[in-house]
Amino acid sequence: MALQYAGIVVEHREIELRNKPQSMLLASPKGTVPVLCVGDLILDQSLDIMHWALAKSDPDRWAAVDELVSKNWIEKNDGLFKALLDQYKYPNRHPDRSQEEVLSSAMDLMLQPMEIALQSSDYLLGKKITWIDVAIFPFIRQFSIVNPQQFDDLPLTFTKKWLNQWTQSELFNSVMDKYPAWVDK
Repeated sequence: MALQYAGIVVEHREIELRNKPQSMLLASPKGTVPVLCVGDLILDQSLDIMHWALAKSDPDRWAAVDELVSKNWIEKNDGLFKALLDQYKYPNRHPDRSQEEVLSSAMDLMLQPMEIALQSSDYLLGKKITWIDVAIFPFIRQFSIVNPQQFDDLPLTFTKKWLNQWTQSELFNSVMDKYPAWVDK
């Protein structure tokens, strides 16, 4: 989404993680996605790609945010919330944790703080979109679709409105094309 927003055109290669192309592994031996290759520059972290794109072009000033507040949101999202999302999506891999326990932890850590932040503004850091919204949105979306009925029943009016705004946005929908899996030739 950040690349699209910044107007950076890329060649998209869809990767099947169970059948990783050799060209991807040569570029980024850790074997995870995303990977952005621009000449000799290899970025294989979503946040690095976002920051690189915004350094190239940031017309609405998504990057103009309070660094301490941003760091707090990102640390929660990329640390404990990602772990909770994994536990929630794959309960069979985490038989020691009940879905209710995981949901309660996710509510306390991330979803309820988001709800509180969004009660007073349309976005997580205020009245305008920032890179924090764009970085966190995919994880909240993933969480919401694990058990849509359960998510719909949660007391998260403002978070659900924020999520719906993103899922209906032109920006999100412009990057959700389906691509055939890339195969090295």
